[in-house]
Amino acid sequence: MKKVNVLWWGMLVFGVLLSACAPAANNQPVQAPYTISASGVGKVYLTPDIAFVTIGAHTESDTVSDALRKNNEQAQALSKTLVEMGVDARDVQTSAFSVAPQQQFDAQGQATKTTYVVDNTVYISVHQLSNLGKLLDAAVSSGANRVNSLTFDVQDKTKYLSEARQLAVADARAQAKELADAAGVKLGKLTSLNAAISNNGLPMYDVKAPQTAASGGTNVPVSAGQLLIEVDVSVAYEIQQ
Repeated sequence: MKKVNVLWWGMLVFGVLLSACAPAANNQPVQAPYTISASGVGKVYLTPDIAFVTIGAHTESDTVSDALRKNNEQAQALSKTLVEMGVDARDVQTSAFSVAPQQQFDAQGQATKTTYVVDNTVYISVHQLSNLGKLLDAAVSSGANRVNSLTFDVQDKTKYLSEARQLAVADARAQAKELADAAGVKLGKLTSLNAAISNNGLPMYDVKAPQTAASGGTNVPVSAGQLLIEVDVSVAYEIQQ
């Protein structure tokens, strides 16, 4: 019985020693593949098909009631003109309305008089850009004396964004291939791809109209220009051995 125990313990120790001497294959560090990184840009220019106008009436008087009355008359005249010009009620939204006192001062800085200022501003979506100049002229003629901003946009940019992404990926791959060719290697599989929209077609500019305007009987000259959608892409490819 004692001989068997000695033999068993000997075999156990021998097994442990073999395990300690065996190479730890599972613990060997894995060499990460070498990669080539590149970036690309996709740009798509498009023609605006909608305009957004912020326009309104500004009045000032010695009393609140008189300032409100004058402003209401101008706002109603503007609303009537917009309807006559074919602007849908859904495309007109009140964006600001305010009544505020305004003090006047003499040369010594002493308050001499208080007047009251009323501003009523509306935000208009214009779908027929060919009528935009005529619309602005008619609005100013009817009593609007504040044209705060005019911007252009594209209503549906889905297909343009898709085109810009494809162009950006193609540009990034072309640059990665050019680098690989210069280095005398070949591109392997794609390991990473990141995309970001740096300009999604929002108006690139905000055309400011004068704070006060007077109609000259002609259409206001406007130019929609072009908008830009830009997508940036970064890629990484394995270097094929």
